[in-house]
Amino acid sequence: MKDKLRKQVLNKRFNLAPEQRRAASAEIEARLFGLPEFRAASTVMFYASFQSEVETHHMIRRALAEGKRVVLPRVKGKELELLEIENFDRDMAPGAWGILEPEGGKPAQLKDIGLIVLPGAAFDEQGNRIGYGAGYYDKLLPLYRGRTAALAFELQLVSAVPAASHDIPVQKIITEKRVIDVRDP
Repeated sequence: MKDKLRKQVLNKRFNLAPEQRRAASAEIEARLFGLPEFRAASTVMFYASFQSEVETHHMIRRALAEGKRVVLPRVKGKELELLEIENFDRDMAPGAWGILEPEGGKPAQLKDIGLIVLPGAAFDEQGNRIGYGAGYYDKLLPLYRGRTAALAFELQLVSAVPAASHDIPVQKIITEKRVIDVRDP
């Protein structure tokens, strides 16, 4: 069920024209940077966008320029290693599956991150998500007590995502049209 839903949504996302993706990503960026929890966070964990994902490279550069500490994940076996970067263009290199990852950087502690910005394939309005199948964020989220926000195009929203009892929903979903506030702390 999850695999079929993931494939359907990703096919739609891959069919977005690059200019549509850029325009929608800019709208999503404006909404993210306007969130009180984003403004309040001194350290934000991003993901480096890949292929048809909401484009985060500009967001990462902007967050750094605005004085935020920025953490990105690097795949290490079956886990994500969290590293703080200082310069996106200098500190990143292709890693697992060709996705940009920190080449070096300072190890970061999950407890120091004020907001985790997550990717995903599909979401429902209750904050349930379908990732890409490797389970990296499924392992990370149970250990995290801070705020979470997922970036998604409106076409990635579905009526219901199959969720198990151990799945942790995201707190906010930001699309080019709205911010879905799933729950307050």
